[in-house]
Amino acid sequence: MKFSLGASLFFWPKDQVETFYQQAINSEADIIYLGETVCSKRRELRVNDWFELAKQVAKSGKQVVISTMTLLESAAEIQTLKKYCTNGDFLIEANDLSAVQILHENKLPFVAGPAMNCYNLSTLKVLLRQGMFRWVMPVELSSDWLSSLLEKAEQSSIRNQFECEVFSWGYLPLAYSARCFTARSENRAKDDCQYCCIHYPQGRKMKSQEGEQVFTLNGIQTMSGDQYNLVNEVNNMQAIGVDIVRISADSEQAFNKLSQFKRQLVTPQYIPLDKNNECNGYWHKIAGMANV
Repeated sequence: MKFSLGASLFFWPKDQVETFYQQAINSEADIIYLGETVCSKRRELRVNDWFELAKQVAKSGKQVVISTMTLLESAAEIQTLKKYCTNGDFLIEANDLSAVQILHENKLPFVAGPAMNCYNLSTLKVLLRQGMFRWVMPVELSSDWLSSLLEKAEQSSIRNQFECEVFSWGYLPLAYSARCFTARSENRAKDDCQYCCIHYPQGRKMKSQEGEQVFTLNGIQTMSGDQYNLVNEVNNMQAIGVDIVRISADSEQAFNKLSQFKRQLVTPQYIPLDKNNECNGYWHKIAGMANV
């Protein structure tokens, strides 16, 4: 089993991003994803900056994957996407079908990211024909569902054609919208957002009328209010055939989580979740905000 560090979903200053990935080079991650997946207006790092950073990380011997945007809204964004997909050096995580199309046309392999709506065997087969070599399970699905699907893939003799990766720690990316919720929360128009999400390095918390933290606003992205944590499920994941455990690059805390998750393979132990800030409901086929 391998461990990956997912792309940072938040908007950080350039120097903070570079510092984070210098730490990632020395982390226990086997695979490192990087790139902007949420909003094209986040230009602290531009295309060539991401490529340069990817080269630095690759020198450490870790596998580097560049993640693409999830919601594209303009011709300019498509042109930028093409630059990423045809970079010639690094693997790509496709987070929408336009990336899949570009990669397929150029006969390039790709990772199908968690934002791709891939829920069944038929869709897996379609993506495999397009060039997928790794599939990241959508975050809202359960271990039972995953086990069943991987078993069907085995019966169909395609299981050996792709790796399976599971988002296992961090704020869950749940939904995307053309509207920017962070800008709206500051009474700003999306076109005049003034990049305000950079002031919320772990998103802006959203509470219910009862005072319960239900969501985290991250630009156009709605995330879970609590951090998803499958630290007690590592051995179960290995048993059902998960190849890669993903830790989201939410903060420097991610590096400690990488070590903690990895230790579970050697010395398994039950680690109680924080009832106020962590959840694992989706994995157990119950309400996502719950934890067991």
